[in-house]
Amino acid sequence: MTPSASPDRYAVMGNPVSHSQSPAIHTLFAKQTGQHIHYEAILVETTAFTQAVETFKQQGGRGLNITVPFKQEAWTLATQRSTRAELAGAVNTLSFSDGQILGDNTDGVGLVRDLQHQLGIDLQGQKILILGAGGAVRGVLHPLLEQKPERIVIANRTASKAEQLAELFSSTGNISGMGLESIPPIAFDLIINGTAASLQGDVPAISSGSIDSHTCVYDMMYAPQPTAFMQWASQSGATLCVDGLGMLVEQAAESFYIWRQVRPDTGPVIRKIREQMQAG
Repeated sequence: MTPSASPDRYAVMGNPVSHSQSPAIHTLFAKQTGQHIHYEAILVETTAFTQAVETFKQQGGRGLNITVPFKQEAWTLATQRSTRAELAGAVNTLSFSDGQILGDNTDGVGLVRDLQHQLGIDLQGQKILILGAGGAVRGVLHPLLEQKPERIVIANRTASKAEQLAELFSSTGNISGMGLESIPPIAFDLIINGTAASLQGDVPAISSGSIDSHTCVYDMMYAPQPTAFMQWASQSGATLCVDGLGMLVEQAAESFYIWRQVRPDTGPVIRKIREQMQAG
């Protein structure tokens, strides 16, 4: 490709979307790997998603990341879906090829890669507690179960939602769902907060007995400073408390690979985005 050629266009669509770190992440990926792309954030009206995707595609766009509230709609819009997108019930990555709209979900593999490669955690044989039973949790369950943990417990304020989600994946591994008050009185190896509560300063009502010094506590949300959940976990004795910025960068790297067949080095990008967030 000659330097004068127009860059390939990619974007993230959501509402809201101005806070998205995706343009910064993909711009760093492109610079690192020498890929000639332009990546932007596009605010889409909640009733206009399908038209926005079609317009982007007609204008020569190559691929999209999809964030709230459109991941389920993107799943419906996709004419072909990956196995992990089917299981997640949501799509966060669209590619356009030969008139088809290809849908994938990179959230779960992003979480697993962050845990394994950035944090050095071996998930095999681990006891995992996941808080919440919404779309964010459903999207990561299959990739987590593929790592063969000893058990996964999904705990949610409304027990029936957790039970239904566990039933959906029951053929894939040892997984159960329950209310927050029914969490077994054991220290888990890994606790994942899949709710957005900590960004409002709230912490799920679970016992600090679920944590001991070897527990890794992971909040899928991220912020410039430790989230409320991370702060609570640290005070409860957890020595490793991390937020979801690594997951964000890792899932973006998987999208980048789907589009460009090039896998960026995520570690430096995670550090750079963290520095930018903390600098405000």
